[in-house]
Amino acid sequence: MIAALDATPLTVPTGGVRRYTEELALALAEEFPEDEYWLLSDQPFAMPEGRFKGGTVRSRRWWSLGLPRQLARIRASVFHGTDFAVPYLPVRPTVMSLHDLSPWKDPAWHFAAGRVRRRAPLLVGLGLATMVVTHSEAVRREAIETFRLAPARVVAVPAAASKRFRPVRARPGVKPYFLYLGTLEPRKSIPVLVEAWREVRRRYDVELVLAGRRREDFPVLDSEPGLRILGETPEEDLPRLFAEALVCLYPSKYEGFGLPVLEAMQCGAAVFTSEDPAVREVSGGAALHLPAADARAWAAAMNSAIERPEWLAALRVSGLRRAAGFSWARTARRTRQVYDEAQRRFGS
Repeated sequence: MIAALDATPLTVPTGGVRRYTEELALALAEEFPEDEYWLLSDQPFAMPEGRFKGGTVRSRRWWSLGLPRQLARIRASVFHGTDFAVPYLPVRPTVMSLHDLSPWKDPAWHFAAGRVRRRAPLLVGLGLATMVVTHSEAVRREAIETFRLAPARVVAVPAAASKRFRPVRARPGVKPYFLYLGTLEPRKSIPVLVEAWREVRRRYDVELVLAGRRREDFPVLDSEPGLRILGETPEEDLPRLFAEALVCLYPSKYEGFGLPVLEAMQCGAAVFTSEDPAVREVSGGAALHLPAADARAWAAAMNSAIERPEWLAALRVSGLRRAAGFSWARTARRTRQVYDEAQRRFGS
């Protein structure tokens, strides 16, 4: 098989879609060495280390002309649009990753998603995406209902956490802190988190650490004692951040999967997260779920985390056990089956 993947997510330094694209490509190349894998984009990106072909291909009309021509030139068996897009011409079997339905949930969540909001429904509705991949059954059901898709065309393939996320020994004497790790954006309920932490700080000397890229549409937070805003954080530092945190907090209003939750559990961190269906699916009962907008509930849970260390220890064990059920090798094998199905369905 000659499979081409959209490498455009690799043009940004961080984020869940970038991690998904890179980890999936690496796992596919490792699991199926007999295949040929191309990474293609009309924008400059750093090619991951591995057995890949492709690179940046300059084109003014990438999705309508440039990419279809490139796929024909390399005789691609299938194209995987890793971020809500596939070519506008049905020249090859295609698979579209539909990470979530957040662009259609609330316009305030995505200030720059107008193109995705307009384009993706047409691509899936007109059948230009031969197959659609989601990361959870919750989003699969949403996609089928929202876009009126045939259920057989939509497959849930869970993502995974990178192998670099693993338990590490915490350093002695680290000041207690709660951790949020992820993009700082409107959907994540970060103001609720800050409000809850301020309430907890009235009783306990504990910090709140926010690690992740701030998106343009998220306001700059004022500095205050105990609030540490790290910004973009090197991935090699993340396992220790997780390991030394009292709890990893993830109060997202909506998710397609919730990769930071799985990464935290794989590092042995206790996790408090929202009641979002996809996140519940990922946690499998190994996290505490709270209403995303209820600051009082979050404050009460954070107080309990400080007062009940034995409870946190049990959550950490449950999280490690749950995380062991996910792997990029398994994701790659299931994705490869979707590629095969796309080839069988194309033109039928």
